[in-house]
Amino acid sequence: MPSLRVVILSALIGATLALPAAAQWKWRDRTGQIQYSDLPPPAGVSDQDILQRPSARVLAAPAAPASAASGVAGAPGAAAPKGVDPELEARRRKAEQEQAARQKADDERAGATRAENCARAKGHLRTLDDGMRLVRINEKGEREVLDDKQRAEEIRRTRDVIASECK
Repeated sequence: MPSLRVVILSALIGATLALPAAAQWKWRDRTGQIQYSDLPPPAGVSDQDILQRPSARVLAAPAAPASAASGVAGAPGAAAPKGVDPELEARRRKAEQEQAARQKADDERAGATRAENCARAKGHLRTLDDGMRLVRINEKGEREVLDDKQRAEEIRRTRDVIASECK
C-alpha cells in the first residue's frame, strides 16, 4: 500500500514540475518554418502565424511571484498581454510610479518655494508702501537711501514678483 502512495505522489510532483514546460509558443516564421519556444515570438510575427499560445493559467502562475516580490498589484489570474514579460512589465510600472512620486515631490517643493517668495514679496511691498526710508548697500559697499524713482522701480519689480509667484 505505501508504494501506491509513493507512485501517486511522484506522479503529482512530476505533473507540477512539467507545468512550466507546457508554456510553449508555436508560430510560423517568414520562411514558413514552424518555430517552438517558451518565449513569445518576435514582434514582427502576425497573429495569423501564431499557431499555439500558452494557456492563461500557465502564464499567470510564474508571474505571480515576480509581481508580488516587486510590490506591484495585478489582477489575480489575469493573463499578461501576449509578448510581454511580466517581470519586465512590473519593473516598468514600478519605474513609472517612482517617476510620478519624484515629480509630485518636485511640484510640492516648487509650490512651497513660490509660497515663500510670495510672502516675502508681499511683506517687502508693505514696507515700500509704508513710506519708510529704505537703505540699500551699493556695489562699493556704501549705504545709499532710495529716492522716489528707485522706490517706484522697486515697487514695480516687487509687484511683478507677486504677479508671478502668488497664484
